[in-house]
Amino acid sequence: MSTYKPDWAPKNAGSEFACRVMTGVAGGHDGMPGIITGAAKPADASKRKKLGVEDYVQGVLAGDRVVLSRAITLIESNAPAHMDMAQQVLQQLLSFAGNSLRVGITGVPGAGKSTFIEALGCMLCDSGHKVAVLAVDPSSSVTKGSILGDKTRMEKLSKEPGAFIRPSPSGGTLGGVTRKSRETLLLCEAAGYDVILVETVGVGQSEISVRSMVDFFLLVVLTGAGDELQGMKKGVMELADAILINKADGDNMRRAMAARVDYDRILHYLRPATEGWQTKAYTCSALSGTGIADIWFVITEFQEKMKKSGVFNQRRKAQTISWVYSMVEEHLHNLFFQHPNVLVNKAAIEKDVIEGRLSATMAVKQLIHAFEVK
Repeated sequence: MSTYKPDWAPKNAGSEFACRVMTGVAGGHDGMPGIITGAAKPADASKRKKLGVEDYVQGVLAGDRVVLSRAITLIESNAPAHMDMAQQVLQQLLSFAGNSLRVGITGVPGAGKSTFIEALGCMLCDSGHKVAVLAVDPSSSVTKGSILGDKTRMEKLSKEPGAFIRPSPSGGTLGGVTRKSRETLLLCEAAGYDVILVETVGVGQSEISVRSMVDFFLLVVLTGAGDELQGMKKGVMELADAILINKADGDNMRRAMAARVDYDRILHYLRPATEGWQTKAYTCSALSGTGIADIWFVITEFQEKMKKSGVFNQRRKAQTISWVYSMVEEHLHNLFFQHPNVLVNKAAIEKDVIEGRLSATMAVKQLIHAFEVK
């Protein structure tokens, strides 16, 4: 393939100048359009069979991953017609959901969350489990699309017949949990996935939304992250049921073991995130697989102990009620900002606040008055 030097290359640069510009491939790649050569072209998406409510329900219950993916897309749609159909599908599948173990996984970028999830997921699939991974990517502030592409990064796990990975952009939501994540989780459970792993962005934003939808909350950390992260970690530590120090291998093993002792010392003074359970720190190497089985044993031990004490079911019930009221709040939020009178007066009120002619409190009163006027 021919290459040429870019304009900024030194005139006398030889082969030691690393920068080269290569001609692109002829066909489409990486999601970009191109000329499709060779055999049959992919079927036009517009010609796919249109599914009804019963088609979605039967497909999900049968474990059809294509139908499950389409059902999740239906759930994520904001089109009124899609939302109505999605709720009909969910209503029929509700009695088949709720039988999985839900695990939330968070941690700072670079902690190796995706590598850990892939190692854990592959181990569980080998043991006969069906694993669904809801990998919530950070969103581009420009396009609102995914940045990381977890399905691409979890190459080995994505090939497992018993695994289902659904990456979706966070859309700027705090903690990276999308508005429809709970409903997606229910669909995966109805499809027969008995372990649901929810990976969050983990960049110091509020992780309470994750805690409110999972049974077990795991914080993945690494050694030598720096004192500037300690404040963020303390806040999340109070929500965690276990702390996992990843990359405990090679020259890093000694530091990882020391970090484990430090975390256990800190956790001793924190209130446990779950009643009747003492949060502890553990080590693992997602790369070599060391410690993966151990942390899974901790998670299953948690499930067994909390079910016996009744805390497990109490948490599930509380989460369902919390979900109801969070959706009420979202509905009221949308109702307010889409109200015609609010839309008409909003710009003028904002201008008065910015220019100092109106206090923030008075602005709130005027906006609420505009909302209440019929």
